[in-house]
Amino acid sequence: MSTLGLIGSGHIGGTLARLAVAAGIDVVLSNSRGPQTLAGLVDELGPRARAATPSEAAEAGDWVVVSVPLKHYRQVPVAPLAGKVVLDTNNYYPDRDGRIPELDAEKTTTSGLLQEHLPESKVVKVFNNIFYKHLASLARPTGAPDRSALPIAGDDPEAKASATRLIDLLGYDVVDAGPLAESWRFERDAPVYGLPYGLDLRDHGTSLDVPAVSADGETIRTALAAARREG
Repeated sequence: MSTLGLIGSGHIGGTLARLAVAAGIDVVLSNSRGPQTLAGLVDELGPRARAATPSEAAEAGDWVVVSVPLKHYRQVPVAPLAGKVVLDTNNYYPDRDGRIPELDAEKTTTSGLLQEHLPESKVVKVFNNIFYKHLASLARPTGAPDRSALPIAGDDPEAKASATRLIDLLGYDVVDAGPLAESWRFERDAPVYGLPYGLDLRDHGTSLDVPAVSADGETIRTALAAARREG
């Protein structure tokens, strides 16, 4: 039986938990406020779900999703994630996270920071470029003609293959964007950030109540190729 651990169970984490349970995967949820605050979500998800501490969720997961505000990434437990595939959903929002000089200078990426914090883990960047409501509504079975794709990045080929298996179970194809150093191509404000799925997340004044649009692998590859850095 496979288990998905979640460190952070907000919009993205909760959506992934729902998709995982629908796919027959057990989930262990956690957040910074304690397992008791997740009782409602656990009740909704049913017997495949339980709440725990972040360390317990890290220990339990065959894959572990980190979906916490970037400013808190150093609070992610290190030891229980050693050797594990860690799926990083983060984006850098300076208004929320404060200024991070390494990111401002384009010396690293958000997932690069998490990988440095978790030196014995295998970080894969994914799930950060799609609005959580669209992530929920666009999931499709393998082979569906309107199946969407998500970009991933990571430095370990086996970890990316493992992440791809999970993402397939959750309802998506995968486009490999390369190593973590290339994950900037689908970070905040890049062309693939929300827009291929029907919502330009770069336009913060846009209504979030818009229908999702499927985006196949070729659409995602084209958007990744169009990404540019300021420096």
